[in-house]
Amino acid sequence: MAKSHGPRFVELVDSVRSQIQECSISDVVARQKRAETFHLIDVREESEFAASRIPGALHLGKGVIERDIEEKFPETSAPIVLYCGGGYRSALAARNLKDMGYTNVISMDGGFRGWKEAGLPIEQTVRSVPE
Repeated sequence: MAKSHGPRFVELVDSVRSQIQECSISDVVARQKRAETFHLIDVREESEFAASRIPGALHLGKGVIERDIEEKFPETSAPIVLYCGGGYRSALAARNLKDMGYTNVISMDGGFRGWKEAGLPIEQTVRSVPE
């Protein structure tokens, strides 16, 4: 079940949506099918990423992306698609990266939840059972 968001959080996200680029899940799938080069970054919490993720995604959590992005991707024109659970945290992260001078950042609306609901492939961490 999806977590309900508080009204001020939703208002904040809605206020940045007009200032960033967003794409749909099908846009990302189309880019993958065309073998476009872009960085797919999961901004969810480390535990969420560890449990399951979109294949090929890199992890830079919302709490550290602004701190670590320059080291991982120093080129501010690097093509980057961000996703989170539903498209809220990635929208906020996209706005912050835009403010930092990144010019080719897109937030994937629908996030990981929408990706899974569409029946698209995911990677899951297999937990070994102790002997």
